[in-house]
Amino acid sequence: MNADLHCHSTVSDGFLTPTEVVHRAVANGVELLALTDHDELGGLGEARQTAEAAGLAFVDGVEVSVTWKLETVHIVGLGVDPADPGLQAGLATVRSGRDERARQMADGLAKAGIHGVLEGARQLAGNPAMVSRAHFARHLVKTGLMPNVQTVFHHYLVRGKPGFVEHEWASLEDAVGWIRDAGGVAVVAHPARCRLSEAELLGLFDRFRDLGGEAIEVVSGAHDAASIDRFARIARRYGFLASRASDFHGAQESPVDLGRAPPLPPDLTPVWTALS
Repeated sequence: MNADLHCHSTVSDGFLTPTEVVHRAVANGVELLALTDHDELGGLGEARQTAEAAGLAFVDGVEVSVTWKLETVHIVGLGVDPADPGLQAGLATVRSGRDERARQMADGLAKAGIHGVLEGARQLAGNPAMVSRAHFARHLVKTGLMPNVQTVFHHYLVRGKPGFVEHEWASLEDAVGWIRDAGGVAVVAHPARCRLSEAELLGLFDRFRDLGGEAIEVVSGAHDAASIDRFARIARRYGFLASRASDFHGAQESPVDLGRAPPLPPDLTPVWTALS
């Protein structure tokens, strides 16, 4: 199964519209696709309609921003009901803090001598309510300040740098609860990217499992071969279902294209077996 169960559109911080995401997935031979925009459900209707017209099996998804041990982690919800009131209300609360965070980020960069960043980031955001660090970084690359997004993050947008702003996202309890109450399967996204110690990461998995979380991304665009092996072992240890994903945002930034991630280790149970 060429499944890709984590990608983004212009509704959050992707470069392609939901329709364009689906068309690219079809062109790349994807057989099962989930659109999982950050804290947003707004692209799912368009993506599903396009997928159905193209004969592509589609899963309604979302990626929820969570604060755990003062760090940001992400929980993907697969097979959620986009009309679920609890999920909609919960995501609205998460989104509500984004605008103020963006203003504070811009203020911090202005104090470092970099002006007009918020306006530039908003021009690059397909959804004005979802201005993110990625949009800030893309603007600074566009202006020629830095050669690429990764360098911008390193110099300006991570903890201890001028554009970093501490922010409290959803709790793990809330995120998993919203997803499960909306009929979905909760998945820890790209765990290799979590800036947690080994003990903290295992603590995350323990609590996630206790709350009813069922899966982790073993294969991700952010995972090298060693990470795939590591999180395959974690999946076996905890009995987690295994997800496969590119985390595709756009060809400009993403190391793995839609549908081009490595296969799952054959002994793991794929998460799509739990999706109706």
